[in-house]
Amino acid sequence: MSKLLFLHTPHFTPKKLHTKTFSAIVTQSLTPLHCKCRLLSFSLNTTTTRSNSHLLSQIHYYHRSFSVRSFDDSSSETKIQEPQQQAVVNEDYESRGKSKDEDEYPSGEFEYEKFSAWKIFTVKLRMLVAFPWERVRKGSVLTMKLRGQIADQLKSRFSSGLSLPQICENFVKAAYDPRIVGIYLHIEPLSCGWGKVEEIRRHVVDFKKSGKFIIGYVPVCGEKEYYLACACEELYAPPSAYFSLYGLTVQASFLGGVLEKVGIEPQVQRIGKYKSAGDQLTRKTMSEENCEMLTALLDNIYGNWLDKVSSTKGKRKEDIERFINDGVYKVERLKEEGFITNVLYDDEVISMLKERLGVQKDKNLPMVDYRKYSGVRRWTLGLTGGGDQIAVIRASGSISRVRSPLSLSSSGIIGEQLIEKIRKVRESKRYKAAIIRIDSPGGDALASDLMWREIRLLSESKPVIASMSDVAASGGYYMAMAAGTILAENLTLTGSIGVVTGKFNLGKLYEKIGFNKEIISRGKYAEVLAAEQRPFS
Repeated sequence: MSKLLFLHTPHFTPKKLHTKTFSAIVTQSLTPLHCKCRLLSFSLNTTTTRSNSHLLSQIHYYHRSFSVRSFDDSSSETKIQEPQQQAVVNEDYESRGKSKDEDEYPSGEFEYEKFSAWKIFTVKLRMLVAFPWERVRKGSVLTMKLRGQIADQLKSRFSSGLSLPQICENFVKAAYDPRIVGIYLHIEPLSCGWGKVEEIRRHVVDFKKSGKFIIGYVPVCGEKEYYLACACEELYAPPSAYFSLYGLTVQASFLGGVLEKVGIEPQVQRIGKYKSAGDQLTRKTMSEENCEMLTALLDNIYGNWLDKVSSTKGKRKEDIERFINDGVYKVERLKEEGFITNVLYDDEVISMLKERLGVQKDKNLPMVDYRKYSGVRRWTLGLTGGGDQIAVIRASGSISRVRSPLSLSSSGIIGEQLIEKIRKVRESKRYKAAIIRIDSPGGDALASDLMWREIRLLSESKPVIASMSDVAASGGYYMAMAAGTILAENLTLTGSIGVVTGKFNLGKLYEKIGFNKEIISRGKYAEVLAAEQRPFS
């Protein structure tokens, strides 16, 4: 079985991190004669779980530099991610007395390192020759509005919507950009999963290590939004803000009774008692196994929420829970209890920033928004890497083998397209390793198996790491099993707990409406799927 690690998985490489880094994982198989420890080996013989690590955050090993190229599954065109920066591991595992038989995992702790005078000079020269759309006024505040859907794929300059890789990358670039003095973060209702929120929150925390300010503003806020917002140094809300910190729920609805009334009998066959995908059609109430599973997930997310919020705000978990259980409250009470910094309108926050930064009242606060700043290349800021490249292959959405005529060009994981990209990476000599980035609830079993095969072939020739986002379940988890190492966020929903198939028996419905269907066939099992008016024998 592959190694399964519950670790942090960002999309890019900060300037400098702990000596235990992702590069030590990726390049171990590349330089076996130099490696002095069995660090996340790519053999498929152990299972390991661990949390609180920042893994895909540095790509280097023994003065060896790498770049990252990203392949998006959601488009037939290959999107290339700019190269990352060069860095160096400062300490050898052997010097710390580690045995080669010990499993040693990178802490990935982010460390902000100021540029040297020469590096600053080089960056200034690059800014002089930067493209016009990369020009940013000195002393600017980066503004990002996070709301709605956040895609796991890269977005072009002309695409709408938010991109998780670009959001996270902007935090890193802003930390090192001498033109950026801080970040003003607008947070509104989010439609993404907890895994993405966890990753963005971690980058908020990392950004603060640069010494620059980061201020949050929340006009509408629930548990997910507050989980992210409370990581900011200061947090403001307008007097009329909608706050709903009431706790978390999970829900399951059932159509078994409805289908029974209209004469439809769902016949679902499954393997795995926790496979609940067919329960919505066949049952009228929640099964014990499904209840157990959802309760465990809810307890995990809610417990993590209490832990992070209480530690960030310096409160006891009991006090946080008491506040939530009090129910209805006014926004002013959030300030009194220390949940927000102050009650201010957006223009008042901007006026406050102008005063802090010494901007005259009749002048505009210099600002650059998320979309423009996403166009600033890492090269311009001196964060690029060397010639060797690591491919990031992104697989997001439900899984199907081929694209249907009615599907959109950006809908889901198309097996045959992803396989083509995996083969391209396997056959290319410039890619020294690969990361399979997965954000998928599963889907077609055949497509999942074919992609598993290609990932397995890739892992036989190059180091391959599977990185999980919001969800990697069923077929999504199956794909990941072909990699030697699997990484997940603390709040990633992952696992493969069974398979399900079935059909609707419409016999009683046909009787009610007076419909009849007769079949002439040859072959004992010819009617197994054609005869929807009869149950399975």
